[in-house]
Amino acid sequence: MEDQTRIELEAAAFRRLRKHLMEDRRDVQNIDLMNLAGFCRNCLSRWYMEAAQERGIDMGKEEAREIYYGMPYDQWKAESQTDATDAQKAAFDEAFARNVTKDG
Repeated sequence: MEDQTRIELEAAAFRRLRKHLMEDRRDVQNIDLMNLAGFCRNCLSRWYMEAAQERGIDMGKEEAREIYYGMPYDQWKAESQTDATDAQKAAFDEAFARNVTKDG
């Protein structure tokens, strides 16, 4: 497979994952994604930001989140997220340490 074709397929898969998480499964909470899969929508926006920065594009966390969410993150959070339970928060702390802090 040619590199350009691979890149286009990977980009299409990312766009489909984003659509799935942002439109098809808005009911799935970020904390549940993190606890079960070790990543969430915020991780995807962070990876987007890191990819931009690696290419010399100045992008901060909030800008990347707004690009990913299609609106300011606080607005999306108010519209789509629910308060986490104590059990979810405890599981999140473990998942975050295992999956995010190890990355830097």
